[in-house]
Amino acid sequence: MEYAIDVGKVLFWFSSIMGLASILTWMERKQSAVMQDRIGANRADIFGFRILGLFHIIADSIKMFTKQDFVPAQGNRILHTVAPMIALFFALVGFAAVPFGGTYEIAGYTVSLQVLDLNVGLLFVFAMMSMGIYGFVLGGWASANNYALLGGLRASGQMISYEITMGATVIGTIMVYGTLSLQQMNIAQGELLFGWIPAWGILLQPLGCILFVTAALAETKRVPFDVPEGESEIIGYFVEYSGMRFGMFFLTDFIETVLAAVLTTTLFFGGWQVPYLYAGGFEFPWGGSFELPVVAVMLLQVGAFMAKVFTLCFIFLLIRWTLPRFRWDQLMRLGWTIMLPLSILNIVVTGVVLLIVGN
Repeated sequence: MEYAIDVGKVLFWFSSIMGLASILTWMERKQSAVMQDRIGANRADIFGFRILGLFHIIADSIKMFTKQDFVPAQGNRILHTVAPMIALFFALVGFAAVPFGGTYEIAGYTVSLQVLDLNVGLLFVFAMMSMGIYGFVLGGWASANNYALLGGLRASGQMISYEITMGATVIGTIMVYGTLSLQQMNIAQGELLFGWIPAWGILLQPLGCILFVTAALAETKRVPFDVPEGESEIIGYFVEYSGMRFGMFFLTDFIETVLAAVLTTTLFFGGWQVPYLYAGGFEFPWGGSFELPVVAVMLLQVGAFMAKVFTLCFIFLLIRWTLPRFRWDQLMRLGWTIMLPLSILNIVVTGVVLLIVGN
């Protein structure tokens, strides 16, 4: 039974990630269309039904699978094939340590809604994100194209630079909650400050939250941080890719967007926590309670987690269609001379505050 529960968690998490990433491909078109007073994608249909253009997700998949899969004559065929797999694999594996719910007692079984329960889960996620760099660099180099190589070098420089800042921004969160376990961070955010305010990271680390979101968006390599794949400049590391190999790079960008939203939710917006909702139901600080069965509590908490992630993805798309692309020098200046010093300042201020107020 425990094996079946583990398989179920993996399937639920994987299907949720892939489903949301697929929906984002449609949302990006329709949201930009609404913002620019256009109709947007709406031509794909099945038996005359269009459903606001949702069938474009299926049409895109068919196109990727049936398009000619081209490898440059001077390129490295093996690395050209492996590169997008590396990028996609490590983007997906990072979700394993992220909890999408709490721990529940159901029918005599203890169910923890986390695929991989690690006491250093945050380090695991960062390690997987950093390994994905190899996919983009190898993709650019194996294409035997100078523009692709330049895009791969830009991707590596950008991701390494902003990973340093992103790592520094979460140190304040680690200091506040005293753990590297993402599940324990979620549990800690269920406590109440002053008896009624949820101890969410956005309240305890507001500057850290802003810096983390900015760095996480840079890690996704999307506007305004899309220098490695700027269509109007060098095209990017995937210029020589087509078919499903291009599709894997394309999908990786959206999966990284979901991962950025998931981490932001987990670290700064309470994760799966719902204010005043505990194992037995709602308990309000001003008095009164409302009992709920454990299954209802689980559904509410998982639903709250997914709603927060979806909302953040929507906001990330708003940013994508609002801000223009940074130049390379602006991108590096923002990361090294503004965000990194601010993240170090945030660590110092957090340490001083903890010394003053104690626990």
